[in-house]
Amino acid sequence: MTDNPYADGRGNKDASITRAAGAGELTSDRHGRARPAPGGPFLIGEAMTGGYGKGPDILHACTIAVEAGQIAVIVGPNGAGKSTAMRALFGMLTMRGGSVRLDGEEIGDLSPQDRVRRGMGFVPQVRNIFPTMSVEENLEMGAFIRDDDIRATMAQVYDLFPILRDKRHQAAGELSGGQRQQVAVGRALMTKPKVLMLDEPTAGVSPIVMDELFDRIIEVARTGLPVLMVEQNARQALEIADMGYVLVQGRNAHTGTGRDLLADEDVRRSFLGG
Repeated sequence: MTDNPYADGRGNKDASITRAAGAGELTSDRHGRARPAPGGPFLIGEAMTGGYGKGPDILHACTIAVEAGQIAVIVGPNGAGKSTAMRALFGMLTMRGGSVRLDGEEIGDLSPQDRVRRGMGFVPQVRNIFPTMSVEENLEMGAFIRDDDIRATMAQVYDLFPILRDKRHQAAGELSGGQRQQVAVGRALMTKPKVLMLDEPTAGVSPIVMDELFDRIIEVARTGLPVLMVEQNARQALEIADMGYVLVQGRNAHTGTGRDLLADEDVRRSFLGG
């Protein structure tokens, strides 16, 4: 047994890497993952309508939510508004309708920077590392909002992604695509977020690296931290998802558990290749 919440098997629910305050009482589901006590979703974008600047609406009454300890995934065809929905939750979109609530609090008027301070950890698809800085410097940059001792959190990130410890003095831009994604996720975890948001974390990586990243995401969720991600590998993402949202043209086309969506004939035929 160690002090690392990830080191003793996927069922470990030590939430020390997260800011558990406000996450609510947790129970366990059939997978052994932490679940919230009855109540509203921990993060929800409800009936979100909007687009970029003065342009046309991309999202149309779109609703996305994730509970504590859940993995929720957003899938759909290219141009469906998946990343746009994620950016709307993070405050990077002009909202013309709907609301965003974090831990029961309306945050629609907050800037992305203020949402980070309220507990949102966001990993964009591109430009998500500082390539000329070392791995360790990238992680230190992730802790910019903190004024406490970050060493324990950094040790947990290194335990989650051991290759980063080996390469901690190497420039992040010299790493492989999968390793750079680990740096990006690790940097978000350094904020001790209340919810982790990942925009296509497996884009451009090999199937083996994708499986490894998904394993790490499962481990993060099992600490009680909600994980919401946009993912292009829909079938694989739904296999690890507690909840899935299929978007088409900025609207909710299908919503359900990962298992139910994988079993849905229409979803399989239209979005999963049969």
